[in-house]
Amino acid sequence: MAKLRPIKVSIFTVLVISALVSMSECAKKPASVARKEDIPFIKCQVCEKLAAQLHHQVEKKRAEIQPKKISEYQIIEITENVCNLKKAEADWILLIDIVEQGDKLQLVEQESEGQCNSECKTIERACQEVLGYSDTDVAEYLYKSKPDIGSFVNYLCKDLSTACSIKPPPVPKDRTPGEVFVPKSSKEAEMEKILKSMEGMPGAPGMKMYSRDDLMNMKNFGGEDGEEEDDDDDEAQFPSKLGKALRDKESTKSDLKQKITHGIVKTKDTLKKHANKVSNWLRQRWRGLKKAASKKSTKAGKAEL
Repeated sequence: MAKLRPIKVSIFTVLVISALVSMSECAKKPASVARKEDIPFIKCQVCEKLAAQLHHQVEKKRAEIQPKKISEYQIIEITENVCNLKKAEADWILLIDIVEQGDKLQLVEQESEGQCNSECKTIERACQEVLGYSDTDVAEYLYKSKPDIGSFVNYLCKDLSTACSIKPPPVPKDRTPGEVFVPKSSKEAEMEKILKSMEGMPGAPGMKMYSRDDLMNMKNFGGEDGEEEDDDDDEAQFPSKLGKALRDKESTKSDLKQKITHGIVKTKDTLKKHANKVSNWLRQRWRGLKKAASKKSTKAGKAEL
């Protein structure tokens, strides 16, 4: 039996790979969609929880940056992201389970985040319908009025929207039950938070989660070692190879960005050349007019003499 050779890999790489591989089953599942027919039954509850979250997150941000004052832009950033599951501000949605109780649907908060299936997407959709295009209005109200939680719930759920103005209808008896709430592992939840925090950072554009098959199909990843003397080189290059493989997934976006940038630069240069030509023509024209005027004045002077 061949002896196993130890491979030294950076701690960060091990954490990334182990977390991504552990999520392979989740990555293979088809994307869940919101159950729009359930929104009328939960819209008021979603609005109340949304108001509580917005108030809490703004107050938390205000405390974090003291003694500086929170800006309206910082509040707008929270209101824009609080209903978007791709952002950390919307993590509160992952803690909620939709439970059928008689002819009502109740939002029950859990102790840990759960897998995001159709119920999670339904809450996100209801949240977006409540907020609509009023995120900047909500941010302005929070910034200028600094309301307490009760006043803010009334403003958001009764004044700005009608989420709680009408009593929710009874749930049909033949409604298909939702999926069971499945908690995430602590490792999976932590990795998702890391990826969300890295989104938009230089060197980590549009980071995604990949399944086990994706990782194994990446170039130079998951293959067997050829010769023992190449082990050191492979170990040293492993992190860069993994990074290259991940970046290749985003190469299309990068190429498009480069093309657009190149087109803008080229257009700018062309316009600059045309502007220079027009400027030179105007200078020459002005000089010609000045010479003509000078000759006329000289002739007029001679005629008088």
